[in-house]
Amino acid sequence: MSPFHVLVSGGGIGGLCLAQGLRKAGISCALYESAPGIVQAGYRLHMNAVGGAALEQCLPEHLYELYLQTSRVRPRREAFVMLDSQCEEIGARPHIGPPNDSDRPHTAVDRRALRQIMNTGLRDIVHFDRTVTGYEEDDAGVRLLFADGTSATGDVLVAADGIHSPVRRRKLPQVPTVDTGLRSVAARVPLTDDLVGSLPPALFDGFVLASSPDGVNCSFGAWQPRRLVAEAVAELAPGADIDHVEPYMMVHCGFTDENPCRAGAPDLWNASVDELHSVMRAAVRGWHPGVVELVERADRATLAPTSIRRLDPVDTWETSRVTFLGDAIHAMPPSFGSGANTALRDAASLARALGRVVDGGADLTGEIATYEDEMRAEVWPVFRASADPRSFQQADFLPDDLPVANR
Repeated sequence: MSPFHVLVSGGGIGGLCLAQGLRKAGISCALYESAPGIVQAGYRLHMNAVGGAALEQCLPEHLYELYLQTSRVRPRREAFVMLDSQCEEIGARPHIGPPNDSDRPHTAVDRRALRQIMNTGLRDIVHFDRTVTGYEEDDAGVRLLFADGTSATGDVLVAADGIHSPVRRRKLPQVPTVDTGLRSVAARVPLTDDLVGSLPPALFDGFVLASSPDGVNCSFGAWQPRRLVAEAVAELAPGADIDHVEPYMMVHCGFTDENPCRAGAPDLWNASVDELHSVMRAAVRGWHPGVVELVERADRATLAPTSIRRLDPVDTWETSRVTFLGDAIHAMPPSFGSGANTALRDAASLARALGRVVDGGADLTGEIATYEDEMRAEVWPVFRASADPRSFQQADFLPDDLPVANR
């Protein structure tokens, strides 16, 4: 390991990928995460060739293979599909990103399983229960500050700590967190054989959004792994702390606070499981019987409310030893399924940039500036487009400057 040391704030998808990429490149780093471990935070993630290529660069070969084997089987149609409430197709559009791999395409993963895969082998550099409160920076380095009064020092600080990043708030206080006004209740539904047989085939396409005239938008994402998780882990990463996951359908019922399905319901964040389930049932009342049955069979332990927030794009900022990746700088609505993929893209790109500093003697500030310029050039078109309401409401909405797999 080199004496050059990188501090990473945040142990989500992007932070863990960066830690793996830096370790693979022989660069010393330490990652600090406020949670007590790899907790459940969301369910299924759509993956495209951008995110997949980043994982291939950053992960050891056996962990990349584990990611591929535990990814979702190839759907009959890899596209974003829009349906009405009776599951009749309104339209479809390609996924964002370059052409996908033809043999084992990048499809979808279980979010927690992917984080556990990326955490494998990082026991000595990942530190849980460490809440970041801020940082201090000078010409010699960066000091990361924690809530318990301790600190850590390094040459670079990477904020990978999400939309509420304390690092971004310190460096870019002018960037607001925008509440879109959209709320949802999400759950996993176990995919039993009888349920699979009763559901419309369209619900098993790449990613599905169904809408009703009263303003409810329900998204569906199947996760059926190519290989049983426990079996793949036993062969490729024996002893790794990766939980087995059974096939499921992710269901998000989205609405505004004024929607009739909220009538008589308490604040979602103070609601009981029964109340959250009642909101989901009300949201799909009168929908296709298969959708109603999905909601009925929701795993009650997985019911959770969400609030859709985003950041506003920043055209530029002063480059320093403190930089960002993923939601800490470009948190976006899930309109294009690009949030995780762009965070992984950032991690791989930054790992390459810091590798040029350590291995080739490149200028640190110059490499970080190049990384940030490339991020804005590649991610900002998706970032800006995702905030447009039409990206949810129209199946044919696809700005001309967005790269797609099948334009």
